[in-house]
Amino acid sequence: MTPSDWEQVSNIYSEGIATGFATFETSAPDYGQWDSSHTEHSRLVAEDNGILLGWAALSPVSNRCVYGGVGEVSIYISTQSRGKGIGQLLMERLIEESEKAGFWTLQSGVFPENTGSIKLHEKMGFRYIGKRERIGKIHGAWKDNLLFERRSSTVGMD
Repeated sequence: MTPSDWEQVSNIYSEGIATGFATFETSAPDYGQWDSSHTEHSRLVAEDNGILLGWAALSPVSNRCVYGGVGEVSIYISTQSRGKGIGQLLMERLIEESEKAGFWTLQSGVFPENTGSIKLHEKMGFRYIGKRERIGKIHGAWKDNLLFERRSSTVGMD
């Protein structure tokens, strides 16, 4: 992903927001806000002839040094590309890139209604670790969030 991808990345993010079960955000941020809240590495896009099909990126879970190898996954697929394996391709590469950067744990918070994301995380070796009940509101309604994590089998083993 490069800054020049932002318009398409933002559009795909907005499509996810519109579903009501992809994020607590209600609008896509500007690039500066997004850039400052994500790691400099592990920013990926899937594209076909210049058209972005989806994107994936990591956010640090904390600024405390002990959590330096733990990242939160963001993965969004364009409306017309969902169900075509793009999520799996992005997640496979995100796992590879995160491990190259020294990350030993990836985590995700997923709304229970987002069955496609749940299936993807399970397929990619994430394990369900619990549910945060009524953790936040979106459009005035409380939402639960399911927690998934994946531990690297190669990083952080010593």
